[in-house]
Amino acid sequence: MGVKYRLYQWQGINKKGQKVSGSMQETSLLAVKYQLQRQGIQPLRVRRQRESLITQYNNRIGSADIAIMTRQIATMLGAGVPLLQSLRLIARSAQKTSVNQLITSLASEVENGTPLSDALKKFPHQFSELYCELVRSGEQTGALEHIFEQIAVHREKAEKLKSTIKKALFYPIMVILVAGIVVAILLLFVIPQFEEVFAGFGAPLPLFTQWVIGLSRGLLNNWLSILAGIMLIVFVYRRLWRHSSRVRWASDRLLLRLPVIGSILRKAALTGFSRTLATTFAAGIPLVDGLASAAGASGNRIYRHAILQVRTDVIAGLPMNMALRANHLFPDMVIQMVAIGEESGAIDSMMNKAANIYEREVDDAINGLTSLIEPLMMLVLGILVGGLVIAMYLPIFDLGNVIR
Repeated sequence: MGVKYRLYQWQGINKKGQKVSGSMQETSLLAVKYQLQRQGIQPLRVRRQRESLITQYNNRIGSADIAIMTRQIATMLGAGVPLLQSLRLIARSAQKTSVNQLITSLASEVENGTPLSDALKKFPHQFSELYCELVRSGEQTGALEHIFEQIAVHREKAEKLKSTIKKALFYPIMVILVAGIVVAILLLFVIPQFEEVFAGFGAPLPLFTQWVIGLSRGLLNNWLSILAGIMLIVFVYRRLWRHSSRVRWASDRLLLRLPVIGSILRKAALTGFSRTLATTFAAGIPLVDGLASAAGASGNRIYRHAILQVRTDVIAGLPMNMALRANHLFPDMVIQMVAIGEESGAIDSMMNKAANIYEREVDDAINGLTSLIEPLMMLVLGILVGGLVIAMYLPIFDLGNVIR
């Protein structure tokens, strides 16, 4: 278990006798007072935020916010602005209170002499281990500006890929949701009205109409049980997914086997693997450590396990291209690029090229999927709603025979 940091709000008086206030992440109230005294601030009031507020504080800052902040730091450092001044300026311009508090806390740590990489580790919800290690590498080599530029590019590419995949999945999910709501309304409220009309016909109803009316009765009589069952299934699955590695493994494997979607997720995993490995290698991080970071960046447990196996083979002395070849998850193009990179000493360049190729393939696949899904979803929606309408009008079409 690592050291647990908590968020504290403080008020005090600085060396000029002015009242100042702020927030700080520390392990205890005494640690906060000690840090304030080191800054020449006499603490008047220090209180710990409630756990619920800390959770909200963590959750309000998304990965997109971190990507924007990273780009701002890279731009400031590239313009020759010192790190501490850059953090102060970015904190002032932050529109979200939570982002302002985060950057202000980082600035306070840096002002106290704490390396930025160590300050970042106090916010594990926002900054991954890879992020912290890359910053540490920049601090050690004196190339923090270059490292932040690399991190910014890496985060922006990752956010773009994530946004593209979400965009592709959002439309069909919304269409399915709307179709389900429309069908439920028809079955629960409209069809029962038709059933009362049909009761006075005095003739047997068409088989399709009888089936739809039976479905409506079943849904009307058991809607509460059905809803409870669905909620129970979702709850149980989430609990199992959270506590069972087998369920998470099976879920990721199933996603990779889905038609079209599986291919997109495979290419997305290869994109994350290639770009992360390129970034870590260019930053001077050893290949073994870079593979560990790339495993986490793949976004899929199946690929994570495969990359960690590759790492084990590399530690044993096997060239990475041979270790990749022993695993069926990696295509020939990636293996060949790694082999060329190992021979030429330019793994970072080759991995960046591989990431760009797969990123374009993901974009093309998603564009094709969107073009295919739009008419397909309209067809499904038309069949569902149209089928119910036809079922209700079939007896009316036979009404002439009943009257005769």
